[in-house]
Amino acid sequence: MNKLRLTFLISTIAIIINSSISLALSDDAKQNIDDGLVSKIITKNSKLTDSDKIRFKRGVEQAQKLWNETDGSTNEFEEFVINNFYSEGPKLDTFFVKVQRNIEIIKGHFNKMTLDIKMPVAMEWGEITDIDRMFDSYDPSSHLESDLYKNKIAFTILLNFPYYTLEEKRTNEDKWSRKQWAYARLGDLFTSRVKSRLLQDYSKVNSEADAYIYEYYIHMGNIIDSEGNHPFPKELKLITHWNLRDELKSQYANDKDGLKKQKLIYSIMQRIITQEIPEKFINNNKYEWNPITNQLFEKGKKVEFVSEPNTRYQKILNQFEVLKEIDKYSPSMSTYIQRKFTGEMEMSIDEVEKLFVSFVGSPTVKKVANLIKNRLGRDLQPFDIWYDGFKSRSNINEDDLNKITKKKYPDSESIKRDLPNILVKLGWNKDRADYICDKIEVDPSRGAGHAWGAVMKGVAARLRTKIAPDGMDYKGYNIAVHEFGHNVEQTLSLYDIDYYMLNGVPNTAFTEALAFVFQMRDLELLGIDSEDPNKHSLYVLDNFWSTFEIMGASLVDQKTWMWLYNNPNASKEELNIAVNRISIDVWNKYYAPVFGVENSNILGVYSHMISYPLYLSAYPIGHLIEFQIEQYIKGKNLGTEFERMAKIGKLTPNKWMREATGNNISTAPLIKETEKALEQIEKQK
Repeated sequence: MNKLRLTFLISTIAIIINSSISLALSDDAKQNIDDGLVSKIITKNSKLTDSDKIRFKRGVEQAQKLWNETDGSTNEFEEFVINNFYSEGPKLDTFFVKVQRNIEIIKGHFNKMTLDIKMPVAMEWGEITDIDRMFDSYDPSSHLESDLYKNKIAFTILLNFPYYTLEEKRTNEDKWSRKQWAYARLGDLFTSRVKSRLLQDYSKVNSEADAYIYEYYIHMGNIIDSEGNHPFPKELKLITHWNLRDELKSQYANDKDGLKKQKLIYSIMQRIITQEIPEKFINNNKYEWNPITNQLFEKGKKVEFVSEPNTRYQKILNQFEVLKEIDKYSPSMSTYIQRKFTGEMEMSIDEVEKLFVSFVGSPTVKKVANLIKNRLGRDLQPFDIWYDGFKSRSNINEDDLNKITKKKYPDSESIKRDLPNILVKLGWNKDRADYICDKIEVDPSRGAGHAWGAVMKGVAARLRTKIAPDGMDYKGYNIAVHEFGHNVEQTLSLYDIDYYMLNGVPNTAFTEALAFVFQMRDLELLGIDSEDPNKHSLYVLDNFWSTFEIMGASLVDQKTWMWLYNNPNASKEELNIAVNRISIDVWNKYYAPVFGVENSNILGVYSHMISYPLYLSAYPIGHLIEFQIEQYIKGKNLGTEFERMAKIGKLTPNKWMREATGNNISTAPLIKETEKALEQIEKQK
């Protein structure tokens, strides 16, 4: 789970990409540059070279859309564009280098400020106070864009490095040099002019949504069954939904009462989605709760309660309200959905949905489901979307794994010390491993864990994972390995990239994919390696089923935001009903035919929907990318190939994939290999 908080906020609100940059400005500022003046300026500069003419024309036209009366008169506009355009050559190159350097400094320091400010909330530093929450919701960079327009830096950059639409990038993706790609990415920076107030408002509501999630604990020791028994350890406290899901997964290895515990967890999840959960049970160990009957007890006596008052859905609405205001400043990409997919992911929502539907509707799904049913020896239940039996660890008692990880990693310092050894085991040489790990720090996290990139050279990336007082359990370790994959990608794509403007990867799906490459090797890193002859087939099946699971949740997330835009004045109660209906609709269309159970709302449980809207789609795309990467690196050195891929940089998604693996993103390789895996498993019977 990659929670690059500042990156998320920047990509969501500060870099709001538009296809034609036809924008509304502030309420009291009017555009004052007409098309006639623009034509006159372009004509007067007809002596430029052909390539400079094209760039100048685009730059002037885009500056016109963003320039308003507070920026200067028409004469001042003409004088500005004439004096601040650089023809191709040494002056433009020097300008680019200086801009790139300063963008790194600005973004890097704002990133570090945000990281440091949020530490009391993100890390296990004791009680979170009101002032901690206030600072957590503060975005120190909210006025940056406005300031850069006022002092004309933004105009100078966009004039010389104009914006290219996604279609234009795709047309030129194989024609542009690395430098031209870096120029194009610089052109992505200033394409909107959103009020600072709105950027700050979004930071606040997003922070509040995040706090709601990472403080949403279920005291599992206080869960009771119909006989009044307490199936879970007294001290077990799980955050929703990530820890609940992982606990459910761990019970597949429990032959004694694993199924019973899974049903209880499933009921907890359902009550959270419908908001029928008792409000006073949340993060409270005073009461006992039977989630199946939804009865609450205090000292053995049944007590009346008030359900959670749709807080979950109010958090979504709070973000939607601000993003809807931001829409006014992006009429050519006039919804958050468009900005998130076409803008940030550089894959339209229609493309993504088509990709997902082709997968979840594949006949191969039912074949894998039948295999799972046979392996479990029972009919499938809706929570079997998280079936974990294909992994090597599935037959290992998690208590045994906990003993190993707690002994190996008693604290964050022990994890930090072992990071170079992990890289060496994965194929790096010691010098490179030390080089990378010197730039990564480890922090104990309040939540499930996340990775936070540095953004600027000279600042460490942060690996955060949950570490209990008696050491890191296996769940925390598994997450830590995933987050470490993010950190390695973040470090390599920052420090070893040829142009800063190309640092990173095309979108979050790619960093998820590279993190998955690390995560799938977690047991090998502990010295536990399966000798199962079906090891590869089981890996394929596990990847397939994980992709199938998360695609459903992603479709629910997408359809929820479509519903919001169709019902912009909805109440939290109406949104609750809508999300549950959408979850059931997606389930009944694609999952019920596979599971034989209708009307489950389980696909609506994901916490990402609350605090990271429309982030979920990155995961299934990441699984597809990971599988193609794994197919490509088979028989090759992982460290060498990982470094090569991490340094490709922020190109368009399919351009990156072709450079990394030789092929575009596709569901076909995973489906085809899954069919082979099913045949292999059948032969072993």
